[in-house]
Amino acid sequence: MNINITRNGNELTVTLEGRLDTLTSPDLEDELEDKLDDVEKLVFDFGGLEYISSAGLRVLVGAAQVMDENDGDMVICNLSVPVRDVFDVTGFSDAFDIE
Repeated sequence: MNINITRNGNELTVTLEGRLDTLTSPDLEDELEDKLDDVEKLVFDFGGLEYISSAGLRVLVGAAQVMDENDGDMVICNLSVPVRDVFDVTGFSDAFDIE
């Protein structure tokens, strides 16, 4: 999986390519660990994401909790059909702001 993080003021955009699964989710957790403290808006761009597992969803839940604690917003955008299906089947479509 490729992780690209860009910052524009208080907005952080995380662009993912490949698979977010048991093997790669710790990498994303490590990348986000100290970057969310002063972020007001967190954007996950999943345009290049081919697959997401429950381990990947867990990382998103953790990021959402940090954003809630910091009174920030989190948005997920550009979901492919297979990734969108995982969100729909698991009920996470209703839990996150998806554009």
